[in-house]
Amino acid sequence: MAEGVYRKILHARLRGQLSYRASFLLDCLAQALAQGGELVVILVLFNRVTALGGFSVDEVLLVYAFAGTAFGLADLFAGQLDTLPTLIRTGRFDTLLLRPLGTLPQLMSSDLPLKRLGRVLAGLVVLGYALAHNEVVWTPWSVLLLAVTPVAGAVIFGGVWVVACSVCFWLVDGRELANSVTYGSSTFTSYPISVYSGWLRRLMAFVVPGAFVAYYPALALLDRADPLGAPAWLGWVGPLVAAAVACLAGVTWKFAVRHYRGTGS
Repeated sequence: MAEGVYRKILHARLRGQLSYRASFLLDCLAQALAQGGELVVILVLFNRVTALGGFSVDEVLLVYAFAGTAFGLADLFAGQLDTLPTLIRTGRFDTLLLRPLGTLPQLMSSDLPLKRLGRVLAGLVVLGYALAHNEVVWTPWSVLLLAVTPVAGAVIFGGVWVVACSVCFWLVDGRELANSVTYGSSTFTSYPISVYSGWLRRLMAFVVPGAFVAYYPALALLDRADPLGAPAWLGWVGPLVAAAVACLAGVTWKFAVRHYRGTGS
């Protein structure tokens, strides 16, 4: 029954957005251009250097494409969590608690901004270019890795989004702290982790864990060794990491909601 309710809500949201097609297309273009901002930075950097962290421009673009596509998918389905601090501060989160539906699905289905598909499309375009300009040995396993990596990365980003936003139940106005983790990890994953210093690399690659979004899968797809000496099998465990992050996110959200006492608004 709950699935039918969510389906009707999302259907109504989608119909409303597609009613104004010109506006929808312009919004998608704007999102694609926003996603391309990081691409411009990468291209400018390679005007000055020939390698970044031991990777060529085409290899970095593969990492960027995986990260950009995954973040675009996560932003589409989990970006609505950015409204959580406002809902908590104004007391409107209590409305979600009164309904016979899960609070997290309610929040995530409160909107499905299709304009964010522009980010996904931008990432896919760069991914196509990167695949054409890198030497990839195509096997059934590499095709599977290519298909699974953006989805697993989106789940990792989404889980990180849920955990980071859950902090707002205690800080109330913790938007900036949450954004530093969610959007910050998007920027981090767009580059090889070999370009970062030791403590930042360990924090954002394994605690967050951003390295499994794009860096390790890209190494596996390119069939090249990690300059930092990590084992090759790390490139294939992205789905397992995504499942672990999703479980952690679910437990964290339930714990936070269970201890929610309102703001007195």
